Amino acid sequence: MNNRLFKLGVHPINWVGEDVREHGDETTFEMIVDDIASLGLTGTEMGRKFPKDPAKLKQELDARGIQLVSQWKSVLFSDPDYRRQELEDYRRHAEFLAGFGSKVISTAEVGGSLHFDPRRSPMESVVLRLDDDGWESLAEGLNQAGEIAASYGMKLAYHHHGGTVVEQPTEIDRLMSMTDPALVHLLYDTGHAYYGGSDPLELLRKHYERIAYIHLKDIRLDVLELAHRDSCDFVSCIRRGVFTVPGDGCIDFAPIMAELEQRGYSGWAMLEGEQDPALHPAREYAERALAYLNSLDTTGIKSQQA
Repeated sequence: MNNRLFKLGVHPINWVGEDVREHGDETTFEMIVDDIASLGLTGTEMGRKFPKDPAKLKQELDARGIQLVSQWKSVLFSDPDYRRQELEDYRRHAEFLAGFGSKVISTAEVGGSLHFDPRRSPMESVVLRLDDDGWESLAEGLNQAGEIAASYGMKLAYHHHGGTVVEQPTEIDRLMSMTDPALVHLLYDTGHAYYGGSDPLELLRKHYERIAYIHLKDIRLDVLELAHRDSCDFVSCIRRGVFTVPGDGCIDFAPIMAELEQRGYSGWAMLEGEQDPALHPAREYAERALAYLNSLDTTGIKSQQA
């Protein structure tokens, strides 16, 4: 028996890849949401196979008792020339999510990213870290986007993410220190934390007060170490299977869950695997992750609240 106050859902990226498009590409929206409902889970994020028409999507989710919790929003705030258009796009994104009663917007800067920055060419091979001007522009843009989110009754939840300019521990710290705590919150992702060089538990404790949303993801350490040896980029790491669901990798989730329980976290947490469902069937792995999390004994683990 667990003492969780937070709500547990599952991300459709377990069924259909977003960064690696061939993963699960034949899977339909109906297959995904039927599996989610059969698992007894009631929350998910928007996926690329989901209906784009809000009325149709709401009808299908409501019929299965599923809440649309969030949707990823890429932003390019580090370049001031993109700011106005990016904020207009952000407002439309917020308006869409508000129609479903969503409370958080998963948000990530793509400037400098090898895979997500539209200004990069296929011939390039490394993430371009931000200079001081880029950081200032990013922070200003995020604060403005946070105001937009708040105007719709939502929170901007910044997703620190592999293969981006907010990936490493110092980059997460810098983003948190440069943005308004009332406007810019944190999407805490266990797998991306480890991938980027953070201790997931330490990151949770350090920035807990900023956390508005959570992704629970695990890491295959042997795959990660080989990928580092081979200087693999982020998408290549996904293709190799670096990510998996909680309980199937190297991260110890017992102290993480204990920390969340003792601090009384009451938002949403999404199970994520982001791996090839042909090799790692999404429903089966989600079921195993649920069993693992429910089996954890957190009663003897003390939180280190700041």
